[in-house]
Amino acid sequence: MDREHGPVTPPVQPPPQRTGTHDADSADSREYGAGSGLRFTVLGPVRVVRDGEALPSGSPQQRALLAALLLREGGTATAAELIDGIWGERPPTQALAALRTYASRLRKVLPADALVSESGGYALRVPPGSVDLPTARGLADRAGKARAAGDRGGARELLARSLEKWDGEPLASVPGPYAETQRTRLAEWRLTLLETRLELDLECGRHAGTVSELTALTAAHPLRERLRELLMLALYRGGRQAEALAVYADTRRLLAEELGVDPGPELARLQERILRADEELARSAEESAAYTGPTRPAQLPAAVPDFTGRAPFVRELGARLAGSGGAEGAETAGGGTGAGSVMAVSALAGIGGVGKTTLAVHVAHAARPGFPDGQLYVDLQGAGPRPAEPEVVLGAFLRALGTADTAVPDGLEERAALYRSTLAGRRVLVLLDNARDAAQVRPLLPGTAGCAALVTSRVRMVDLAGAYLVDLDVMAPDEALQLFTRIVGAERVGAEREASLDVVAACGFLPLAIRIAASRLAARRTWTVSALAAKLADERRRLDELRAGDLAVKATFELGYGQLEPAQARAFRLLGLADGPDVSLAAAAAMLDLPAEEAEELLESLVDASLLESAAPGRYRFHDLVRLFARSCAESGAAGRPEGAAALDRLLGFYLATAARVYAIERPGDRLVDRLEPAGYAGLDFADRYAAMDWLYAEAHCLLACARQSSAEVTSGGDRLRRAVDLLWAAKDLAESGANAQQYEAAAITARQAARAAGDARSEGRARTALTNVHLVAGRYDEADEEARTARDLAVASGDAASVYWTDNDRGIIALNQGRYPDAEELWQRARDGARADGNPSVEASAVCNLSRLHGFTERPDSAIRLAREGLALYRRIGGDMRLDNARYALGVILSHSGRYAEALVELTQAAHGFGRNRQWLWQGTAYFRVAEAQLTSRRAPLAAQHAEEALSLGCIGGDRMRGNVLTVLGRALDALGQSDRARACWQEALALYERLGAPEADQVRALLTPLAAA
Repeated sequence: MDREHGPVTPPVQPPPQRTGTHDADSADSREYGAGSGLRFTVLGPVRVVRDGEALPSGSPQQRALLAALLLREGGTATAAELIDGIWGERPPTQALAALRTYASRLRKVLPADALVSESGGYALRVPPGSVDLPTARGLADRAGKARAAGDRGGARELLARSLEKWDGEPLASVPGPYAETQRTRLAEWRLTLLETRLELDLECGRHAGTVSELTALTAAHPLRERLRELLMLALYRGGRQAEALAVYADTRRLLAEELGVDPGPELARLQERILRADEELARSAEESAAYTGPTRPAQLPAAVPDFTGRAPFVRELGARLAGSGGAEGAETAGGGTGAGSVMAVSALAGIGGVGKTTLAVHVAHAARPGFPDGQLYVDLQGAGPRPAEPEVVLGAFLRALGTADTAVPDGLEERAALYRSTLAGRRVLVLLDNARDAAQVRPLLPGTAGCAALVTSRVRMVDLAGAYLVDLDVMAPDEALQLFTRIVGAERVGAEREASLDVVAACGFLPLAIRIAASRLAARRTWTVSALAAKLADERRRLDELRAGDLAVKATFELGYGQLEPAQARAFRLLGLADGPDVSLAAAAAMLDLPAEEAEELLESLVDASLLESAAPGRYRFHDLVRLFARSCAESGAAGRPEGAAALDRLLGFYLATAARVYAIERPGDRLVDRLEPAGYAGLDFADRYAAMDWLYAEAHCLLACARQSSAEVTSGGDRLRRAVDLLWAAKDLAESGANAQQYEAAAITARQAARAAGDARSEGRARTALTNVHLVAGRYDEADEEARTARDLAVASGDAASVYWTDNDRGIIALNQGRYPDAEELWQRARDGARADGNPSVEASAVCNLSRLHGFTERPDSAIRLAREGLALYRRIGGDMRLDNARYALGVILSHSGRYAEALVELTQAAHGFGRNRQWLWQGTAYFRVAEAQLTSRRAPLAAQHAEEALSLGCIGGDRMRGNVLTVLGRALDALGQSDRARACWQEALALYERLGAPEADQVRALLTPLAAA
């Protein structure tokens, strides 16, 4: 496909959807434009429309008469008033006759009795809802009522619908003083409505999406302080404090130069609040309505009602927590500080299922009175393959403590610092459950006295400085029997005491195992305790807790597994083998080699047995420990391994076949799908390309996990490795998605390593090509070049012709961005010729479009445009909207480079809209960046600033270097608008990015900043 990287690339996130919160009413059906019939417009050109067809409205003066009558909304206008309104102080000598002529002509167009003569003048009687102005006013009135009632979302949508009634300048091209007065009034009203809608956007927390619109509006209305105030607020809430203050500085200078006045008190107060980082200002109205100051979180899970034993630990930990609330700062006789002057940290360690969480929650609830400012809780998921990231946990904690979303900083260190500051002077208990290691815990610890932390983990945290370590062992026999009795009931246990002792002994006195076994017995009134004891007597159903640490609960899971029917047990075993976070019904059916209906029945039965969770409709997942148990079942015995390997092969085949189908839909004519390894299993069919893309992005994590797992488990190359690598090729859109880029890269690295170890040149070459694409998207051209060179050599050695010309195409992009233009031309010519020889018009078109860019860069405008149009024609011939948008983008860049900006804007705008439809957000952002460049060169600074803001919001391919390019263009546009302080802020951010990357663009930005520094 056509890609652009580094100084030439695209990404974005889609705009927010309108959400209506008001009820539709009968007035909606009468709105202007809602149906057929006669309609009139004054909020734009004055028109008469019947059943969608415009009727002749006559000369400008005749339209002036029509507009004057429409604006009176059925009221009578005298002839003198109309003559004065149409011609002013110097009417023609036959003005009255001309007026009558215009009225007569209008009667021929309008329905009978619509235009009436009365009281020496005229009145126009039209059906309700047929004129756009009253409809717009009605929507605005409804918006005011909705806002007064607290329905900001509904008010915002109603105002947006009101503003949609405008179609350019009101009363466009209508002459006369009356029309001019009304035109000014209506334009001012529209601007007021727009300001109100933007206020509602900010009140609803939509600050990110309003910046580009406000930038354009402040450029069009530079002296309107309310717009400047809204822009400052939107920038501040978006984390752009320096730019917000720069807007104030620009406004103050402009008002002084133009009017000789200072900014109004509202603007001055806003600047002062931004300077002192007012927390309330950072919250939207909806956030503020719910904000009542620092909140007191109460996040502790419910304590189990049948908590049993552990008395020494309860006393010991309770004393530690109580000590944390002593007199702060009091020194001991030995010169140290008392217990209350330092934060208490207690870390509980033990094997899985030993009751760490139950004990910690019980102790925390008992200690709540000592921590009146709240209790925080999080499951750090340390026992699973995906432990919680401290940065994410800190974000959740900060929000729970009352910090607004917009005030939560990025980065682990910044969040940890704000977290400690927020807790300073407060007494909060933090329970960190299921931690992986001390490194995960450290950023989550409060930093001041008065607070305390309880940590549970399966490892002893000897490297957690200052922590009080508690090793939790299994229960004593009497405590274990007491727990069993509380769940099962004293009557049943008393009748079979010896059998009950046998049960808890078989559970290894492990609380989790006892609890699960007892719960199952309690749910089955027909079972005897002896029957359960007999089941547990078989050691094959149990695991000695001293053997496997975390697997000590395996015996407990076996109780449930042993009750499964054969088909259920097989499904349980096989599904546990997949590495993905969950599994879709279709993928599960492939693993089980069953029709979807049968597979769904089995999966739902496992959900009922509490061995599987229903993550969402049609999706299933294992608890981490249950997954480990399922895998141990699948991998035990000689027969189990081949069955498991076959299931994973079917899963890989399913993903490859389906991803290849998505690829073929997205890229018609691309023969890559013919060069993939046979999938070996059927994939899904899709009704349209949107359903195909929905599937790809929904399955991204599981698909990439499958590719990585399939590569990692290969030791000798062969069919599975080749299919895993080809799955990455077929799913290459995920490398450019932003959200999946890191996982895609990890899978490609694993595949490359496996292929190299297996001596599979073809697979290694294709894995390196996949990595090349990842590096290109991120703007890492040196790494991309290294991978691409090796990939081509391997492709030649293995006879992989498709990889050869595909790699040549990638290397051309690298050469272009590194300024090696002769190399780029040679590489793209080879790619074009290779693709043409292989009958692959999609890659041929890509190479041709890339060549056009090179010709544009090397001052060959005529051939550049010819090649771009040739590539566009190729894409049109083979079809495929997304590739066509790439070609339009390439043509637009060339036309812009050639100085043909009007034509360039047409192509780039079409490309941007197409990228948005196809959810290629990074590409859409890059297209908007190119639009901004063209607008700036065409001296349309307001539009350039607006589109540069869109690009910043969406993001662009090429990483930080491309962001620097966008900031540079935005700064130039703002400087052209007289907003030099905000321009400086943009250029300073761009310079920091360029200097960190060692990019040559840094010199250009320094040159831009020098005059501002001297000013």
